[in-house]
Amino acid sequence: MSIDHVLAVVPVADFGAAHAWYERLFGRPADNRPMEGLVEWRVTDSGWVQVTHDADRAGSTLLNFAVDDLGRHVADVSKRGLTPGAIETVSKGVQLSAIRDPDGNTITFIGDFRVQY
Repeated sequence: MSIDHVLAVVPVADFGAAHAWYERLFGRPADNRPMEGLVEWRVTDSGWVQVTHDADRAGSTLLNFAVDDLGRHVADVSKRGLTPGAIETVSKGVQLSAIRDPDGNTITFIGDFRVQY
């Protein structure tokens, strides 16, 4: 058995507001709109983020994105009108900065990520 793609699903209550917010977060329009109430961004070769209208589940998603330069990434997101949290250094030199979407879903950007610790 082989898994070809991973799709992280982010449920939101106000689809229009969330769609616009995630366009700012990613700095580009969605890559795909497969159906009403669902948009997708391809974030790696085989990793996707899906934003979907699902008010009952909205607000409890946790997404983690390992980025190559956390400081630059936080600055870029800030230039697009969003407000990521301060960069914190945690265990083993890893750095984190979190942001919440309009529904309270948490996206954490990770700097100095390693596959194995």
